[in-house]
Amino acid sequence: MEWGIWTQFYFATERGRAGLAADRNDIARLLWTNESPTWKFDDATSQRSVASFNNPDYVDVVIHSYRHRLGLAPGYPQYADVEAKLAALPVITVPTVTLDGEANGIIPASDGRSSAVKFSGRRIHHRVPNAGHALPQQAPKVFADAVIEVDETSLI
Repeated sequence: MEWGIWTQFYFATERGRAGLAADRNDIARLLWTNESPTWKFDDATSQRSVASFNNPDYVDVVIHSYRHRLGLAPGYPQYADVEAKLAALPVITVPTVTLDGEANGIIPASDGRSSAVKFSGRRIHHRVPNAGHALPQQAPKVFADAVIEVDETSLI
């Protein structure tokens, strides 16, 4: 599965920045294909997302996100307090529904037990067949149902 995180290393380099700037659409298509191998998206679906890649800040935002995640780029000072709290990995206390796509080409689906210690409130975990890394796009009804389920769960 390590090959699935190649972007972590590629985008840490100036070659990765240049590659993304030169070929953002094909790189996105490759990521979608690798991260969600069972997703048979069509050109129209791809083109709707491609429009967002034409944002002049797209490359800078993507590269900073990847580099910040690896500690290779600083965060924004105005968010330092929030980042420190998040870095402490606080337990999530509110009712939560978590989803794992069973066809995720990056992160294997789990039964939810390994991350259970991160939740102290009521939590429901679902594995979603035939969905990968892009659950909202691949399984929109399952995703919407989870939003409703967490709302209903919070009333219990």
